[in-house]
Amino acid sequence: MSTDEALTRAEELLARLEAVRAELEQLGEGESDSPERAIELLGELSELAKAVEEELTRAQHEAESDAQS
Repeated sequence: MSTDEALTRAEELLARLEAVRAELEQLGEGESDSPERAIELLGELSELAKAVEEELTRAQHEAESDAQS
């Protein structure tokens, strides 16, 4: 995977993360409490954040490899 591909994937994951965060915020502002859904969304946020970190690390390693070549 190239640096650009890893960065593109990270951007896609960040967009998904933002959508989930917005849903969680909307859930918090709503009148109906759904703690189960909130917990699901928090878990999804955690997984997406980890995936973003992995993609950024991958992009960094690719960039370093390219710079050494």
